[in-house]
Amino acid sequence: MVMPLEQILEALRLGEDKDWEFKSAKGGLPGSMWETYSAMANTDGGTIVLGVKQTQDGTFELQGLEAPSKIESDFWSTINNRGHVSANLLTNNDVRIAEVDGRFLLIVEVPRASRRQRPVYIGQNPLLGTYRRFNEGDYRCSDDEVRRMLSDQSEETTDARILPRFGLSDLDKESVHQYRNRFSARNPNHAWLNEDTQGFLRKLGGWGKNRETDEEGLTIAGLLMFGNEDALSELSLGIRYHVDYRERVSNSIGDRWDDRLTIDGTWTPNLFQFFQRVYSKLTDGLKVPFSYREPSQQNGLFSDPLRSGMSPAHESIQEALVNALIHADYRGQGGVVVDRFPDRFELSNPGNILVSMEQLRLGAISECRNPYLQRMFQMMGAGDKAGSGIDKIRQGWALQKWRWPLIQEQLKPDRVRLILPMVSIFPEGSLERLRSILGSDFDGLGGDQVQALVTADVEGSVSNLRLQQFLPTHTADIGKMLSSLVGTGLLVKDGYGRWASYRLNPGRFLSSDDFISDELPDAELNLNSSSPNIDLSSPNINASSPNIDASSPNIDPVIQDVELLAVAAPSREKSRLKPEETEGLILALCHGRFLTYQQIGSLLGRVPRATRDRFLTQMVADGRLRARFPNDMTHPQQAYTASEMGN
Repeated sequence: MVMPLEQILEALRLGEDKDWEFKSAKGGLPGSMWETYSAMANTDGGTIVLGVKQTQDGTFELQGLEAPSKIESDFWSTINNRGHVSANLLTNNDVRIAEVDGRFLLIVEVPRASRRQRPVYIGQNPLLGTYRRFNEGDYRCSDDEVRRMLSDQSEETTDARILPRFGLSDLDKESVHQYRNRFSARNPNHAWLNEDTQGFLRKLGGWGKNRETDEEGLTIAGLLMFGNEDALSELSLGIRYHVDYRERVSNSIGDRWDDRLTIDGTWTPNLFQFFQRVYSKLTDGLKVPFSYREPSQQNGLFSDPLRSGMSPAHESIQEALVNALIHADYRGQGGVVVDRFPDRFELSNPGNILVSMEQLRLGAISECRNPYLQRMFQMMGAGDKAGSGIDKIRQGWALQKWRWPLIQEQLKPDRVRLILPMVSIFPEGSLERLRSILGSDFDGLGGDQVQALVTADVEGSVSNLRLQQFLPTHTADIGKMLSSLVGTGLLVKDGYGRWASYRLNPGRFLSSDDFISDELPDAELNLNSSSPNIDLSSPNINASSPNIDASSPNIDPVIQDVELLAVAAPSREKSRLKPEETEGLILALCHGRFLTYQQIGSLLGRVPRATRDRFLTQMVADGRLRARFPNDMTHPQQAYTASEMGN
């Protein structure tokens, strides 16, 4: 019995802020559900529905369960068997039998596992049975991913590890001296200032001693904060230390940087020096109201010199930079990368988020991967504790009436990206454009609807999760509002569940001369918070980066294909082509193969969504391209190939 997806979701009360997967369960519990249970628990949670089959053409067949009570009983028996599943994260309220159109289904709500519970795995060996969720599919984790989860699970944090063969000679003396001066300016009478260098580091957590073995030396935190370049590059550390700052001359990620600070032998690239230099670069020329506050003296202590005279926006930027440095997993790929664009800041660090995305949105809950580094920044007046960091970032941006900051979590490789747009919540240009196109229809829109359309215009797409960050509206009401905008032809929908996003209907909003909103020329921010994954074409993890091997399986091999790049070269070398020239290149790229719109856009050096909206949709309509899923044009695995007519 084929049933519309929206009807199934509504009946099961599954909103677009959830990840969900349907499984048939004909013949009993499907073995693959435990892979999905592990994957959801190790990612950001989700919902498994037994009794519904998703076919290859994208439709959903409501099959129901022949013996739902037995299926439920078998489920509980299996999940409580430690020989089969490592951990049961569920309560009775997380599992229920539901009836849809006379057929019974089993609904399993899987929560995100805490850092102490991960990895959740099937079988006896975590290296063989740990899964994670990537887009809508499950994949088995690599040994490196599992070991990092196990390390995060430990009570002893990575930055507390003692390096017995490293000593004071591995530090940059000037960095230690400058830090002590800052510490002293903030706390001139502090008792720690009476300590020598080793004692001072011990108080901060930069020097440690193993009481069982009597071995002592620098900790990872001490070396990262104050180390010299030679020591930081030691392979024996077991970390992949890299820091990089890039200042772009335009919003296009294809343009080279105007200023760059990276490890090149011209400066001491420890975290203290990187923080000082990059914070200065990020705030240089920042056009925000600046209210200077003179340092005051209370109880013999001066107010924090780092914070004196700082606007809320300055404090937000400082907090964002510190967060990237103290939450980074320095064993991961890519290092800490900071990009400054004319209209936004982007900060990216290796590792995943240790709390759920929901907890992160709510604020006030924080788990720090490197608490000793956190203490060092706090003691010099940079960075807050107890989960207030993200709240301070949001507050500073809200006071500027800039668009809400966005946090994205990426897998393969694990990275977290924070985007701070310096664009108005309601840009005048966007409002004028929408008003001119919609005419009197614009006046009939509600405030939430206008926010949805503006967000889709400015950011390229909008989602339920993204709007939750702007609006006090319940997620179910946001979903209904977005569906109504689709129904009136103002938005079109891509994907399902947590990965569902909406874009302006190209037939109504996009002219032949414009890709997306001119609020952000030549850029696709991809601010779709419904997806935890970051496009691998991101400037923060581009394949030409010295830290990432372009041959890595984590990089899409299609966009690295030499022959395809040669075919698409005219598009990347010229800022504008005639439409018929671009269409010819698309047909050549898609000859004899299926490519996704993301792959086509990346090869052409163009905005992927705009490439789809301006070219691919029309080329499918007129028969020159053939879609892999012609009956479901928004299928998440949609791809295109050249038809015989196109050739």
